[in-house]
Amino acid sequence: MTLNKSIIVSILSMSLLIGCSSAPEEVTISNKTTVQEQYESAKELLESGAYFQASEILAELDSRYPFGPHSHQIQLDLIYAYYKMAKSAQAIASIDRFIRLNPTHQNIAYVHYMRGLVNYQMAQNAFQELFGIERFDRDISKLREAFNDFKTVIVDHPTSKYANDAKQRMVYLKDFMAKTEIAAAEYYIERSAWAAAANRAKYVLETFSDTHQIERALEIMVESYGELELDTLRANTLATLKTNFPNNPLVN
Repeated sequence: MTLNKSIIVSILSMSLLIGCSSAPEEVTISNKTTVQEQYESAKELLESGAYFQASEILAELDSRYPFGPHSHQIQLDLIYAYYKMAKSAQAIASIDRFIRLNPTHQNIAYVHYMRGLVNYQMAQNAFQELFGIERFDRDISKLREAFNDFKTVIVDHPTSKYANDAKQRMVYLKDFMAKTEIAAAEYYIERSAWAAAANRAKYVLETFSDTHQIERALEIMVESYGELELDTLRANTLATLKTNFPNNPLVN
């Protein structure tokens, strides 16, 4: 495998701001008001950060008028409210329903983008203590889903206003997934499980070759092959490390 020196990519910080109202209050929709008035009330609540109250109105409007003149916008706003409240399961269910029923909607790029944000949000919650514990068998399927959601945005909707941000988030996610594999490899090294460590590092080399983690992956492979007395593999990996990272301590 030939690597390029321009492997290193810029990793952008991704901070998802999850907001919710302070004290949820029950909201009742009056039959005496019009759908437009009810929707405008929900929008005001949404814009003020009262996501719970807004979602209550939007959910009831969606239930009562699933095919009304405001139905699509109500559903889009409900997806956003669920996301801001970190109600990931409800958000994904709403998103998947919208995609299934409106695959050619003018805002479908936004819906796929929101799916990526929600899946990342779910993965972030699951991985928040990943690097502080001695366990690296966590499921990264949500990270992969988020990556694929953002990929859908840039492939199917390259001119949308969400494409550039989706691309940047894909860079971050790929590097994060590579980090989980490196963390697992280091976990195996600590337990002298050299074959498992080498395989994890090799996976990073094959799958995430354009991330920051390649140098460390090669180091792990060199060390593991040495411990396993696989001299040819170690020599080949060391040569690759030297070619791409000539200042690495292992090659000097």
